[in-house]
Amino acid sequence: METGEYKGVMVFLEHRKGKLRNASIQLIGEGRRLADILKQELSGALLGKDVENLTGEAIQFGCDKVHYIEHDLLENYAPRPYAKALAELVQKRRPDALLFGATMNGREVAGRLHAYTHTGLAADCTAFDITEDGYLEMIRPAFGGKSLAHIICKKTKPQMASARPNVFPAPDKDPARKGEILKETVQLTQEDVDTRCLEVVEHEDEANMLSKSEIVVSGGYGLKKKENFVLLEELAELLHGVVGASRKTVDIGWFPRERQIGQTGKTVRPRLYFAIGISGAIQHLAGMERSEKIVAINADPTASIFEVADYGIVGNLFDVIPEMIRQLKAMKSSQSSS
Repeated sequence: METGEYKGVMVFLEHRKGKLRNASIQLIGEGRRLADILKQELSGALLGKDVENLTGEAIQFGCDKVHYIEHDLLENYAPRPYAKALAELVQKRRPDALLFGATMNGREVAGRLHAYTHTGLAADCTAFDITEDGYLEMIRPAFGGKSLAHIICKKTKPQMASARPNVFPAPDKDPARKGEILKETVQLTQEDVDTRCLEVVEHEDEANMLSKSEIVVSGGYGLKKKENFVLLEELAELLHGVVGASRKTVDIGWFPRERQIGQTGKTVRPRLYFAIGISGAIQHLAGMERSEKIVAINADPTASIFEVADYGIVGNLFDVIPEMIRQLKAMKSSQSSS
């Protein structure tokens, strides 16, 4: 689209089972920060059927306005009708910047929308900023995570980007916050639907488990061989956590790629993160440094991981982890017998 008069930051609001998705809530917080820098409004784009009840929640998390579209053909997510409806909304409301969560649906609808609107799209961003002349600076990993690309779109609007889930903190909810709720209409027909949802089957995949877990026990090349990940699995089970892995261990086949943490993997923000046998390469830090508490276990006292750790244990992990497991089992046994 031509640049013309575009104003404000808009966030595409995903929802599931009658609730806003965490990725969208996190983006509201970041969108609020960007809108405040620009001294402009933050709006939300909410599509579906019977979604009006979610508009107030989006405002309580930080939106000034929520544009919602209800239609029978939007009841279940499908890329073509969602992209067409969103394109009509963008054409009407003309946001300066439009943000998506880099979820499966967010990536898909953003990819279609940028083709509809003939503008750019920076995918899988890990940070945003505003330039001195008011453009959205979209920052994402490049060259396999070895560097960061800073992308600015000056020729077309809206400036569009998707952001990885969990790279931004979720904002606090303010029940007293007020905003404007606007019901929008779009023209959709059966011809706009090329797929039909027959059944929804819930499946908790490994990547989602990793992103949602409050405790992550992550292993690196210091584990020396694939079979030693069983130590981390035992520790994670005792802590009710999930096991993650560094890129190097994934690349050599020690652990599934769905569990990779870092710039080219998943970004996690657990309450407690164990970095075991991980040196602390910048690519890995980008995926876990926002954890509330970080415990590093490494035999090398100069390892970079200790620079971000809240607690560090310098020692042989093959001595430390079995001792941790032993003491946790003893604690659980003592609690169950008392």
